[in-house]
Amino acid sequence: MSVVTSQAAALFAGDIQVGAGRVDCKRPEALQSEKMDRLVHMAVFGDAPDRAGARELLWDLGQAMGARAASIHDLYLARGRGKCRGFTVPAINVRMMAYDTARAVFRAAKARDAGAVILEIARSEIAYTDQRPAEYVAVMIGAALREGFHQPLFIQGDHCQVNVKKYQVDPGAEVTEVKNLIGEEIAAGFFNIDIDTSTLVDLSFPTLNEQQRANYERAAEITRFIREREPDGVTVSVGAEIGEVGHKNSTVEELHAFMDGYNRAMAPLPLDKGISKISVQTGTSHGGVVLPDGSIAAVKLDLVALEALSKSAREDYGLGGAVQHGASTLPSNAFGNFARIETAEIHLATNFQNMVFDHPALPPALREKMYRWLDANAQSERKDGDSDEQFYYKARKKAIGPFKQDVWQLPLAIRQQIGADLERTFGFLFDQLRIGRTAKVVRRFVAAPTLQYGSLSHAGALAENDADAGE
Repeated sequence: MSVVTSQAAALFAGDIQVGAGRVDCKRPEALQSEKMDRLVHMAVFGDAPDRAGARELLWDLGQAMGARAASIHDLYLARGRGKCRGFTVPAINVRMMAYDTARAVFRAAKARDAGAVILEIARSEIAYTDQRPAEYVAVMIGAALREGFHQPLFIQGDHCQVNVKKYQVDPGAEVTEVKNLIGEEIAAGFFNIDIDTSTLVDLSFPTLNEQQRANYERAAEITRFIREREPDGVTVSVGAEIGEVGHKNSTVEELHAFMDGYNRAMAPLPLDKGISKISVQTGTSHGGVVLPDGSIAAVKLDLVALEALSKSAREDYGLGGAVQHGASTLPSNAFGNFARIETAEIHLATNFQNMVFDHPALPPALREKMYRWLDANAQSERKDGDSDEQFYYKARKKAIGPFKQDVWQLPLAIRQQIGADLERTFGFLFDQLRIGRTAKVVRRFVAAPTLQYGSLSHAGALAENDADAGE
């Protein structure tokens, strides 16, 4: 049942026709105007009825124009069969200035005819950026439409992670909490899910199978949960992880131990209903390691190990390859290596947040206001011996949610300056990762079926309400 309100539809009066379960665009160019800006703002900050109506209208417009939520699963399995190669998919965590940042992503992608791009948000980021899945999907669709990007949208739940401390107290409750989040994400249009049960790896056991057992058994359990809930016509792309980022580097032997155990645990489901990629650890850390002066320590990335892991994932198990997390703060000359060694995917997050916080166009008074908020509300992030520079660098992400509206409503000229610099950075990364002209390979392997909003939104609304009530 449609919940599109007159307020939402009125923004495009004469440009679109809203019918039962569909939208006809009479003037598609209107979607690339300031009217879209107002619709997306309504989807984020409107009152409850208008917010719901705006989100449904954005979904329907995306369905009509081809900017549809999609799974990258079949593209990755095709890569595992050797049907495509030579590029690395960037998975971009959109934390801050979400609409403007996503628009910059789509401008850079469109200029290069790039289709193999993932937009993602992690479990922890959903909380501290104040972006529930239904909001995130609406903003990503709106940004794509605003830039005329009419291709499948790979929206991903990053690090759907089991908290090991909570797991040790009550394993069932913690896994259920992760499943509830994934259910909310799928209902909202996240058709790519990264399960992270690598926190359960226990290196105290003598054998690799025993070390990985809790990891692969819980990953298989959550994969089956996903398969039971994915929409008709969609095989959600599922990723798993064998090494916690920032800890011990992964080995091919560990990959084999995980995958062999995972495939046993998934039986009798066929292998093409399992994971499509595997995240590994080869020397990076989330956000980088900040030094006392605020600079980032050099990273010793083990490219030989990453290449071997990706090759084994493809050749031994038919996956798209290995995934590298924590890559955004690497030096610029590192990114050309990933496509060369056939890394399937890299995750990029902190540097884009840093670009906004440190941008000369960001009003100093707003930055200072955020830092004063951190002084009062985020002291738990400060470790003994941390300099102020270290504290603010590590903690400032916690100010994104409380100041979301302040940043969103910065003057247009400021947002355009920041957006232009983000676009240049995305363009550089896309060139280094060789995803130009991947729209063709996406069209070849990826089907993005038309899905009615009503088939997804009811469960999503219930999940979002449950999440809000529990906070």
